[in-house]
Amino acid sequence: MNLPYISVIIPTYGREEPLRDSIDDILNQDYPYYEIIVVDQTPQHKPEIETYLQQQTKCCKIKWFRLNWASLPGARNYAVRRSIGEIILFIDDDVKVEPGFLKAHAQNFIDNPEVGAVAGRVFDRMKMADASIGRTQGDANYKSIDYLPPQAMDPGIAWYYIDLVHTVKPQQVLTARGCNMSFRREIFFKHGLHFDERFRGSAVREESDFCLRLRQTGYKIWYDPEAHLIHIGEETGGCHDISTRSPKYQLTFYHNHFLMGLKNLTANQALRLYARLFDCHVLGRPPCHKSGSPIKILTRFVFYTLGFFKALGTVIQSKWNDGQIYTRLDDTVGA
Repeated sequence: MNLPYISVIIPTYGREEPLRDSIDDILNQDYPYYEIIVVDQTPQHKPEIETYLQQQTKCCKIKWFRLNWASLPGARNYAVRRSIGEIILFIDDDVKVEPGFLKAHAQNFIDNPEVGAVAGRVFDRMKMADASIGRTQGDANYKSIDYLPPQAMDPGIAWYYIDLVHTVKPQQVLTARGCNMSFRREIFFKHGLHFDERFRGSAVREESDFCLRLRQTGYKIWYDPEAHLIHIGEETGGCHDISTRSPKYQLTFYHNHFLMGLKNLTANQALRLYARLFDCHVLGRPPCHKSGSPIKILTRFVFYTLGFFKALGTVIQSKWNDGQIYTRLDDTVGA
């Protein structure tokens, strides 16, 4: 069997020991053909982490790139341009993976030429205990899903039905989660897709935007629960360095949702997405369960409204500016 070469890309910002542990887990894989590309946007590491990264780079185990700007989609694009793998796999800088992780991702591309992307299963830290329970046969308290409902393939409302934590059977899905997703190389270099660097702040929905555009190529996105990892979800570093209560976070959160809709959805799909966004994130109804305080609802509504107009401005501006500022910077300096 000809195993494909895999480029494992790890964008990182403000992470120390979790980054080291994530790299170690990849270095301990039982898969023979891969490279690790670390795109580091951390201004200054702890001395011991700095030493670790230097040592791993010197012995050719990783490619370590340091940048003086911070953008998750920008970091993904930067690494893709420097990758050599037939398969390009993205993980976060705070994950735990088992030795068969790379093999599980690769097998899907080997078995099915119609698969252009693989969405792996993600056990979030808050659900780790739940995941452990799920491995105990016959436990009635564990939520297990065989197949996602039809709504999970409807771009207007799918985001409230896609569950890549509890779903246990392989199947076609609409999108992947950014901390555990892989793609055929030709998605980027033949079809010319890239991550939209206008998704800022927490970069929420940047992977959803990419996956919706990927589906237009005719390729399928395949969910494989065997390609699983644990997402630790560290409370500092990464997107957590932007407080979820800050105006910047709130504005970019709504902007990114509206931008995804304006770029990819029909009018009917977009209206349903925005209605669910309002119902859940503004009014606070399930599954969001936010405060029903009139002041807080009003505050969220203000950001919702501002986010829409900011996204509308982004789309209008795209007529002369596609927003790929970090890619253009990279092209300019030839880094």
